[in-house]
Amino acid sequence: MSNTQTPWYQSYPEDVQPLVDVAPFRSINHLFVSVCKSHRRRTAFISFEHKLTYQQLSFEVGNLAAFLQQRCKLKRGDKLAIILPNILQYPVAVFAALKIGLIVVNINPLYTACEMQSVLKDCGAKAVIAFEMCARNLQEILSDTEVDHLIVTGLGDMLGLLKGSFINFFMRSIKRMVGAYDHSRVIPFKQALREGRELPCDTPVMHSDDVAFLQYTGGTTGKPKGAMLTHGNIIANVAQLTHMYGMVLQNGREVILTPLPIYHVFSMTVNLMLAFSLAVTNILVLDPRRMKMLAKIIRRHPDITLMTGVNTLYNTMLNHGLLTPKSLPQLKLAIGGGAAIQSGVAERFYQATGKHILEGYGLTECSPVTCVNPHTSHVYNGSIGIPLPNTLARIVDNQGQEIWDLNTPGELEFQGPQVMLGYFNKDQESSQVMDGKWLRTGDVAVWCEGGYLKIIDRIKDMIIVSGFNVYPSEIEDVVSQNNKILECACIGVSSEQTGEAIKLFIVKKDPQLTEQDVLDFCKQYLTGYKRPKIIEFVPRLPKSPVGKVMRRYLKQHRLTD
Repeated sequence: MSNTQTPWYQSYPEDVQPLVDVAPFRSINHLFVSVCKSHRRRTAFISFEHKLTYQQLSFEVGNLAAFLQQRCKLKRGDKLAIILPNILQYPVAVFAALKIGLIVVNINPLYTACEMQSVLKDCGAKAVIAFEMCARNLQEILSDTEVDHLIVTGLGDMLGLLKGSFINFFMRSIKRMVGAYDHSRVIPFKQALREGRELPCDTPVMHSDDVAFLQYTGGTTGKPKGAMLTHGNIIANVAQLTHMYGMVLQNGREVILTPLPIYHVFSMTVNLMLAFSLAVTNILVLDPRRMKMLAKIIRRHPDITLMTGVNTLYNTMLNHGLLTPKSLPQLKLAIGGGAAIQSGVAERFYQATGKHILEGYGLTECSPVTCVNPHTSHVYNGSIGIPLPNTLARIVDNQGQEIWDLNTPGELEFQGPQVMLGYFNKDQESSQVMDGKWLRTGDVAVWCEGGYLKIIDRIKDMIIVSGFNVYPSEIEDVVSQNNKILECACIGVSSEQTGEAIKLFIVKKDPQLTEQDVLDFCKQYLTGYKRPKIIEFVPRLPKSPVGKVMRRYLKQHRLTD
């Protein structure tokens, strides 16, 4: 069959066209200026109940951009590393960098000094804007990088004089969460904003093929690499998502809850860029693991209409009673990504809120979204939905032959305007992830009715038991439906009898749960070779910052209390 097969077109809502304009803006700054001009007085971001309007945001972005350009002497194409959690300084830093043509390098604030150094050396960043809790670690390693300027910010720096001063004092002196560092070797963020007010700023004209982000990822081959995402990639993905969901979202009227870290590509595109394009009021959550704080935010904002999350976050919120029709009376869309939404969590979410989690799929190399369940979906189907407009999908077998039969597994591949330029300074790895014009995902998928796609599992996570392919996500989905189990994860371990055996890690919800209970449950729903042979109860599962369970750590380490 030819790659022009598009069985998903039949499942598009009536208001969605297969081909749309994916270049409504020439650059992200062009988008930024347009939205800020049209919605000056609307609240853009809320953090710790402090509000920043689009006009105020534009003002501070201009100040920081001028400082970076004039004082730090950063020029178009230089890399700026941003090491910040979900605070107001993050969108200011990102849009300031893009305003003057810098390339943003997002780095996880929870990284160790060694991990930060690895990314900084690889990308060649000239400057860093960092959370002050990272300053000590950074000062230990910056001498071995190309970084010339370190700008440091405290949690309260943009929260107003009284509230901001109190929060900074609390974090530094009461909680003692800020390690000692040499203040003489850093530039305070507030000083940068202050000095920038008096400086000119030259805004270069950026084009769609200019790189906007180096987004580091393990990709499909393990070692972190910087995916080069252009202004055109991000603008295209925003336009594609807008056409899929725009008819149920009113420009300048929506409120989004942002619990996932924006430095992660899923949240960066959906919660920052897409939300910004629609002039959404964005409620930033510093740490979604703190359920009491998250519950307080939800109580204070019954006007939330849109939220995103991963399976583990939705599960935890449900377990703490945060999701009800009364707590979210105006909720329109709940979007799931980052990892598969388990059927048990999906059903409980629907029972609690009356809304379905609309699961999507993407990867860093695709900016990241390639598939979503449309807003017309009224049942949980376990799929990742259908490809976005202007996106082609196919499944291929081991010989590269296309598969169009239903329920026949193969590797999922994509083409589209959101696909990256390649990996930064890694031509060989870039060529390995491409299959001609197609991007290889490394995920095993099948076609379902109506052109829907269902992910079976990662190719590298597949378990082979006595010659049979077993996909961990299938086992996890079944086991998660047991109401005595809080969370679970599955891996393959060596077995003399079967080649590999299935090991299941479980976090108990009911302390009385036994290994035999789990085995009996699995016997009801899983055929023999799919049943776990080893069960280990653990206090927690290792997760990435976005909440995805990291199976590789389960394989490497035994979890203990």
